[in-house]
Amino acid sequence: MNLKMHHIAAMLLMLALGGPATAQGNFDGDEVEMMTKRYTDAYDSLIGSYYLRQFSHSRLLSSRELSLEEFDALPDSVIANRLANLHTVIPMTFNSEVRSYIRFYLKYMSRRLDVMLSLSQYYHPLFEDALSRYGVPEELKYLTIVESAMNPMATSRAGAAGLWQFMYSTGKNYGLEVNSLVDERRDTYKSTYAAAHFLSDLHRVFDDWTLAIAAYNCGPGNINKAIARSGGKRDFWEIYYFLPRETRGYIPAFIAVTYVMNYYREHGLRPVEIKVPVQTDTLMLDRDVLMTYVQEYTGVAYDELHTLNPQYRADFIPASSGRYSLCLPVARMERFIANQDSIYAKTQDSLSRRPMAVEPVKQKAEKASSSKGGSGRYYTVKRGDTLSSVARKYGLTVQKLKKLNGLRRDQINVGQRLKVR
Repeated sequence: MNLKMHHIAAMLLMLALGGPATAQGNFDGDEVEMMTKRYTDAYDSLIGSYYLRQFSHSRLLSSRELSLEEFDALPDSVIANRLANLHTVIPMTFNSEVRSYIRFYLKYMSRRLDVMLSLSQYYHPLFEDALSRYGVPEELKYLTIVESAMNPMATSRAGAAGLWQFMYSTGKNYGLEVNSLVDERRDTYKSTYAAAHFLSDLHRVFDDWTLAIAAYNCGPGNINKAIARSGGKRDFWEIYYFLPRETRGYIPAFIAVTYVMNYYREHGLRPVEIKVPVQTDTLMLDRDVLMTYVQEYTGVAYDELHTLNPQYRADFIPASSGRYSLCLPVARMERFIANQDSIYAKTQDSLSRRPMAVEPVKQKAEKASSSKGGSGRYYTVKRGDTLSSVARKYGLTVQKLKKLNGLRRDQINVGQRLKVR
């Protein structure tokens, strides 16, 4: 993939975490609430994606609830030694701030490790290849957990989007197209190579990986200001108090996620493996395509198409320029190739008779989730819903609703898809 070389531009804001630990390594209540909301919002949105909806909520839970009392009793020396034994290029510094973030992630990731570890198997080969090509340390593959909970559809309140949470201007500066129809910040392949390129450029500026990661969060300008205000010091921990609050917590969060993803077994966590779509293939298109006809001729569900191609913001792929791709399950790619002339022709006929209206894919997916069909009727859980409220809405008992969905617990999550008929 060719990405143009540009000057390092606007700051990237992280999605998953809020403020940092205090000097004593403790969070105040507001910071905990903010970090929890940002991380769980990205995770809840991820659970609503096509493939993860195929598993009941009970199967998305690790087999053991983590006891934080056990972690609190663990000596600092044990955690410090574990971090030192990771043999990473980036220093895995241990201090009270890092310990606080490890505690936070153990608490909030322990019941989500099934998803994080399974997605790692799917994404990490791509991440490792891109990072290696740009000379970026492999451990930075964990940065997407801090940024987006590995959710390619994640969007922050500041407008950052995708796995790597690119802001609009930075994404454009690194060759990612963003317009009404396409948002390549959500393209797994292109955004990953753009992020590796950006991180490499930041390291070239600061000659220090920890400062480069911090600059990825708050922008090179803020790092330079912190260096100047500290009297010229160029160590993250020495300029710590001169940095924006969210950036102070960014490096401890990254170290904490790296720790949890490598040492979850030592804390008694045994996550269940989730099958994610590893057998996919990509085809470069040379003519415009409507997803509706891809669905019709390949048999791939509409929301599955969107899950595999999150960069397209509407039903339409403006592929006549020859630079857009379509990702499909390997087993369905042959159907597309056999029927591509019909798909292209029907697309052209539809567009000639009626100009395309740009409708966000999310709307279409939500409509599909509540439509009647041979497989039943479904409802997507919203914030504030309970099993009782959903059951009442559709004239069911709680027991019937649980039986329809194979639920053994009364807990449901935002974004979860429930069968109601």
